[in-house]
Amino acid sequence: SVLCESEIAVVVFSSLDKMSEFCSTNTTLPKMLEKYQQHSGKKLWDAKHENLSAEIERIKRENDNMQIELRHLKGEDLSSQNPRELILIEDALQNGITSVRDKQMEFLKMLKLNGKTLEEEHKKLTYLLHHQELAMHGSRSGCQQRGAEYASELQMALGVQPIQPNLQLTK
Repeated sequence: SVLCESEIAVVVFSSLDKMSEFCSTNTTLPKMLEKYQQHSGKKLWDAKHENLSAEIERIKRENDNMQIELRHLKGEDLSSQNPRELILIEDALQNGITSVRDKQMEFLKMLKLNGKTLEEEHKKLTYLLHHQELAMHGSRSGCQQRGAEYASELQMALGVQPIQPNLQLTK
């Protein structure tokens, strides 16, 4: 009657160094070895391995908790949540939405600024191209007529007022 409720573990190594193991149905070999270590006082593993084992267990628990939290954030399995936890999830989602919107606005501002910079660069290059074309054709009258138009466009692009002195000429 005492042996009926016993937990048994057997490990056998053959002459060819092949290992076989057997454990009772209600236990596992690691559990049996842990019990053996506790009752006999003999250390089967050194402290380094025990610390690694404890760290693995801690990481597994942390991973399980994160998976549960992720399911909750996805809107799955919310029936087990109390109202306070649901409010925390709602706040976290709201903060995420706000953060995404802020990043979108920052990106749009950067795109607009880049667009303005490209437009200004385009105006400058158009102005320079026009002057080079006129110089190549040697047309003085066209240069004076169209040059005034492009000069005013360049002043607008650079934000220079016609009444401002040319700062490059004064040294």
